[in-house]
Amino acid sequence: LGGDFVLALGDNFYYSGVRDEWDPRFQDTFERVFVAPGLRGLPWYVLAGNHDHAGNVTAQLRYSHRSPRWHFPHPYYSLRLHVPGSNGSARLLALDTELLCGHTDDFGLGAAPAGPRDAAAAGAHLAWLRAQLEAAAGDSFVLVAGHYPVWSVAKHGPTPCLLRLLRPLLRRHRVTAYLCGHDHNLQYLEEGGVGYVLSGAGNFMEDSRPHDGSVPPGSLRFFFGSPASPGGFAHLRLEPGALTVTFLESTGRVLHRVTLPPRHP
Repeated sequence: LGGDFVLALGDNFYYSGVRDEWDPRFQDTFERVFVAPGLRGLPWYVLAGNHDHAGNVTAQLRYSHRSPRWHFPHPYYSLRLHVPGSNGSARLLALDTELLCGHTDDFGLGAAPAGPRDAAAAGAHLAWLRAQLEAAAGDSFVLVAGHYPVWSVAKHGPTPCLLRLLRPLLRRHRVTAYLCGHDHNLQYLEEGGVGYVLSGAGNFMEDSRPHDGSVPPGSLRFFFGSPASPGGFAHLRLEPGALTVTFLESTGRVLHRVTLPPRHP
């Protein structure tokens, strides 16, 4: 399938993030792990999850200056992407959902984030997102990425804060897809014209679905969480006529594929 970059959707260092930019975890669980020929030259664009916030997120930002592969310029940031074979552009907006919604320690069924620790910083983040979405009006595709899910049928379920703050913006600005992690499986949902891609299966997998009744009827199109599986990920391909999302097991087996149209046909 190939790729131009890897997008890490948070919880980059389980369970308690990193201590500082010299933490051995950067070598032990990043630099020395992702060494396959197809990965060695690819940049990684990174955002923070709740387990990263249990440690030192600033250290992850600073590590961007120590590794040519690791790109984490700010807690939230925008990437402008070229759509191959066209004059079109796409925009990727990386969020810090803990900054927006607060911390959860992940223990207990569906423990929702407790609310932002810094209301002013959360407000500034939201204002930035609104401005970025306005500026993206001419882009063929817009992707928004964060750690916490908007919708999920698995252990954590939907995130009430994101349903309130983010979902209306995704719909109003006709965002192509929201990408997230947090739950340890692969899911695809569609609701309100937005695709919801959950890819949290890079470490281990869980197959419980306690929140089946917490998502809109008919919105769940795909779920994979087999504990016997070696894990999986989502691959996104931008083309002039479509964004193709392919869910793969780490063996290379294709599990599910969906295509999403451009915002300006």
